[in-house]
Order: sequence, then structure tokens, then C-alpha cells
Amino acid sequence: MSTHTEIHQSVREHYAKLAGVPQACCLPEECGCGTPEARDLFPEDITLASLGCGDPVTPARIQAGEIVVDLGSGGGLDCFRAARLVGASGRIIGVDMTPELIATARRNAERLEATNVEFRQGFLEEMPIGEREVDVLISNCVINLAPDKSIVFKEMFRVLRSGGRISIADPVSPAPLSSSLQADAESWAECISGALTVRDYREGLHGAGFTQVSIRPDGQFGNQREAVRQNRPFSAIIRAVKP
Repeated sequence: MSTHTEIHQSVREHYAKLAGVPQACCLPEECGCGTPEARDLFPEDITLASLGCGDPVTPARIQAGEIVVDLGSGGGLDCFRAARLVGASGRIIGVDMTPELIATARRNAERLEATNVEFRQGFLEEMPIGEREVDVLISNCVINLAPDKSIVFKEMFRVLRSGGRISIADPVSPAPLSSSLQADAESWAECISGALTVRDYREGLHGAGFTQVSIRPDGQFGNQREAVRQNRPFSAIIRAVKP
């Protein structure tokens, strides 16, 4: 069984190689990279390097003046999308554990003159964010990469203000994955082995204290409902609220 350290290292090495390189998203056979709106607003190399599996920004219903954190911000695409919504009175913080991706995101922010966006290096299990600092948490195909989601969920709850909300795009599985697949660190890095079941995701968020948990296929990207019918992992939009 791969240890948490081995999984972190494998994930970090995998995404360090992709930093600044246009790629397909995490589940290319199931989804697309970037929304049509993003492709119209931002340079192609930034949208293609998003490495996401859905659109967590639109369902987050981000408002002007809010503080938003993107967990696993990669090259920064979702941060830049959110920055347009919060305006000059709001703030976006991208968190990522990969130095190469942090550097890429900061360069992208300079190109776009996104002055209300900053990027911090850190693990999701120990976020470089203050307690009750955040209005909205978004994440795109990253929570599945964490070895211990229960810690991540507790950290998410810690940094959110009362009434704060999450909007996450993440692969989930209708049924448990095999133990051999879960032990494969390389498959974790490819957004396969770390996918929780729908039930475990829901129970994990409830256990951390979240309410109003909603997990649904992201119909915007590929035929997710067909994946559900075939009992395969699919891209989902997960939403919840901190009471």
C-alpha cells in the first residue's frame, strides 16, 4: 500500500511535469478543459492547462467582495474566472503543493494583471489559510488526489466562515475501487485511484460538519449519466454549506 508521503510525492512529480504545458483534463474521455466562457476570456495555453474535470465556479454563485480559495489551483484558470466575479473589493487565494504550478500561476496572474489574486504553496491537509477566513471554497479535480480526505474536509470546514459554502468538481465512484488500484500511487496522480464513492464523499462532508450536501453528475462535461449507469467513476459537482 502506498503511504501518504508516497502519494503526495507521486502527485507532485506528475503535475510538476505538466506545469505550463497545455494538456488534456484529468478525465479527457469524460469531460472538457475549461468552459466556453473561459476559452473566450483567457489565452488558450491557460485554459488548456487547467487540468480540471468540471466547472466548480458557476455553481459557486460567487458574489462581489467575497474571499474565495481554490484548492489545488494549478495554473490558476479557476482563480482568474472567480476574480472577475469578486471584483476589486474581493480576493482570490489559490493553494497548491507543487512549486512549479505556483510559479506558472503567478506568471499567468502577471500576464492577466489579476491584482486581486494570490497563490500560496501548501498541502490541502494543512492549508495556509486562517480560521474562518473564507466565504467560498472551490476545487477542480484535486480533492481526489489527497491521501486522507477526512483531514481535508476538516480543514475546509475550519477555514470557512459560518454560512460559507463549497463548490467542487471531482471524480467520484458509484462503487468502491479495488484495493490494488487504490494502492497504485501513479494511478492516484492520474485522478483514478483516489476517487471516493458517492456515499463516502457525502458521509465525509457530513462528518466534518457540513450540511446541505449535494453530489450530482456534471452534465456540462461529457455523458456523466452514462458513466453512472455503467458503474464507472464520473465527474461530479459537490456542494455543501457550513452552518
